[in-house]
Amino acid sequence: MASSVAARTGYLQFRESSCSGQQLCGGQTSRISSISLKRCKPKDLSSSSNVSKILRFHKSGYSHSQIVKKLQYHKTMVTACLRDGSPNYFDFVVIGSGVAGLRYALEVAKHGTVAVITKAEPHESNTNYAQGGVSAVLCPLDSIESHMQDTIIAGAYLCDEETVRVVCTEGPDRIRELIAMGASFDHGEDGNLHLAREGGHSHHRIVHAADMTGREIERALLNAVVNDPNISVFEHHFAIDLLTSQDGPNTVCHGADILNTATKEVLRFISKVTLLASGGAGHIYPSTTNPPVATGDGIAMAHRAQAVISNMEFVQFHPTALADEGLPSGPSTMRENAFLITEAVRGDGGILYNLNMERFMPFYDERAELAPRDVVARSIDDQLKKRNEKYVLLDISHKPREEILSHFPNIAAECLQYGLDITSQPIPVVPAAHYMCGGVRAGLQGETNVEGLYVAGEVACTGLHGANRLASNSLLEALVFARRAVQPSIDHMKSSHYGGNAADYWERPTVPKSLGNNVLDKIIRRTSEVRKELQSIMWDYVGIVRSTTRLTTAEQRIGELELEWEAYLFQQGWEPTMVGLEACEMRNLFCCAKLVVSSALARHESRGLHYTTDFPDLEESKRIPTIIFPGSPLNNTWSSRQVHKQQIC
Repeated sequence: MASSVAARTGYLQFRESSCSGQQLCGGQTSRISSISLKRCKPKDLSSSSNVSKILRFHKSGYSHSQIVKKLQYHKTMVTACLRDGSPNYFDFVVIGSGVAGLRYALEVAKHGTVAVITKAEPHESNTNYAQGGVSAVLCPLDSIESHMQDTIIAGAYLCDEETVRVVCTEGPDRIRELIAMGASFDHGEDGNLHLAREGGHSHHRIVHAADMTGREIERALLNAVVNDPNISVFEHHFAIDLLTSQDGPNTVCHGADILNTATKEVLRFISKVTLLASGGAGHIYPSTTNPPVATGDGIAMAHRAQAVISNMEFVQFHPTALADEGLPSGPSTMRENAFLITEAVRGDGGILYNLNMERFMPFYDERAELAPRDVVARSIDDQLKKRNEKYVLLDISHKPREEILSHFPNIAAECLQYGLDITSQPIPVVPAAHYMCGGVRAGLQGETNVEGLYVAGEVACTGLHGANRLASNSLLEALVFARRAVQPSIDHMKSSHYGGNAADYWERPTVPKSLGNNVLDKIIRRTSEVRKELQSIMWDYVGIVRSTTRLTTAEQRIGELELEWEAYLFQQGWEPTMVGLEACEMRNLFCCAKLVVSSALARHESRGLHYTTDFPDLEESKRIPTIIFPGSPLNNTWSSRQVHKQQIC
């Protein structure tokens, strides 16, 4: 069924066509009960301003002497007198401390107060784990058109062409800004940036800092954030839910309820503008390259807040995560997240072999190891199933030792501590969940259909990635959309007001201290077991290769598991207003898993990252995004979330 997002909201004028010019389609959903709304007395209404023109950031010339070469983490925490129950007012609230959140915060801080909410340490984000680099056209032999073409081909022609052009065009300036802020990238002997090439790219265009690019970008941004007096960083603070009101057909965001996981206090942050930059949902699967914080919190919160969600079926599995069981001596305990072997290893000449040392990629794709990630991941998956093996081998040892250690020092060091020398031995690798191409649907300025709510980074679905993300386009997208969201956010902030007793319009979540430590420990243990069960279902039935039977089975088993878990909570004395870190993460994981399954069932073709044996071919008529509109009944877990009936002035 085709429909228009704009017709639903009257605010966000989404483009209705993808590269094919087709209309949007609605996602298949399951049934749940509706969330009750808290009724309040009417307040004076004040309509928000629409998104204004794009802020153009002018280029400046920067000296390389400004680049700081020593990798160093900067950590900051606000020491503020925040009492449980006291509202905290900011012009901007940013949820997430990766590249998108920090870059945005630095810009809007020039116009108001900013609170950055981060779930763990400020540097603990997907950005910090990004090894490969940032793609941008910085070589005279390259072109914007070539980068666009590579992106659209990798995205299986589901990309939004206007978004692709915007990102590829504005990307080089975003890289120059990072360098001016002190980010240190690798340079060649000629003094120019060393540009690597990765799978799916037709040119060398990957700016990198050895194999720790994300860590270097995060370091530079955090250094700037620490020194900005208008930015307050709240570490170990978990976003529970967005605070919204209903103004006729429009939903308006006014901030978020936040759990201080150190003190177990619930804090209310009231803001004029909220940016979701909370990353992805890799931990719906048992093996993921994402850090432990990536539990889909932003996507789930936005879904509960009536935001449009798109393309959730496209989960990117990185083809080459380190297979610990193939190491001479593996880690003594199971990792919280898989160790990534960057795409750049294959881009630099790495060759994939099965355990008989037979090269297999040329039999699957003429581009061999340089094929896009979805092709390589499916090829490895096929090898493992046919040969009943648990990993394949990635060999870079034919390259000069000095070159390997120079380009991949982090990978070399990680493997060496387990007895593997990558300069002389192949690396055992296996696919792992890596990146969500879908998420909260965003316009060209990061705006959503919820007024006052913007998104950037992996939590967003901008249309850039289509059905499969081109390598190293994610950091680029985060940088571009973080900057694009700045001016409309400032405009919205200037036209908004806090309102007298706005902080009291929503019922406040409570921490379940009254249940006692023994009961809470039981709930946490059971929740951990349920989490593993959900991850197992997702890997077995919603993995790299899918089928309608598998997806339907997953839908049924996830629904049953969710109801069972919720019943257990309430049997233990849990109440609808109660919140806790583990329980809220579990709620969000269930939500994201159901969004993935529902979207996968709605796509009756194989495109990009979504491959189903029942519909193995591309269908031109189905080259349209999968859309889950507000009100789709996918949330049937308990929810402390309340909606205020009137817009707050």
